[in-house]
Amino acid sequence: MRRYRTASALMLAQGVLMELAPFLALGPLLLAGVDVATFGRYFSFALPYLQQNLLQMMVMAGIFGAVRVIGAVGLWRGRMWGLALSVISCTVTMVLMIFMLPAGIADGLLSCTALVLMLTAYYGSRAIPTREGRADASTAPATQVAAR
Repeated sequence: MRRYRTASALMLAQGVLMELAPFLALGPLLLAGVDVATFGRYFSFALPYLQQNLLQMMVMAGIFGAVRVIGAVGLWRGRMWGLALSVISCTVTMVLMIFMLPAGIADGLLSCTALVLMLTAYYGSRAIPTREGRADASTAPATQVAAR
């Protein structure tokens, strides 16, 4: 359970700080009269499309951040749906992180670490079954090898 909790904490931090924070800052920035066209001066992405649509990116970050936080809370509480949602969130982040440079580097580090923790907690030291349906003898416990 410790690995799940650590993964959950990483995902919660990522969801709140990197995804929900820009979304939550959007309202006060717009109310303060900050010109939306100047947002690109403070945040930069490698792809011009993302740079040109920064306002929409901030809204999408809020949606994705909410889903990530919900998954992290479910994982913290030991729910299978939280594990599934968290694995999906991490996988999607791995696919998209190359388009979100330079912020994608931090996203990748947090998501990949959380994903490794979740998968190693779920699968543990179970061996991969062979064609015969048995675990490979090199990774099977000594009692199983002796029985063969």
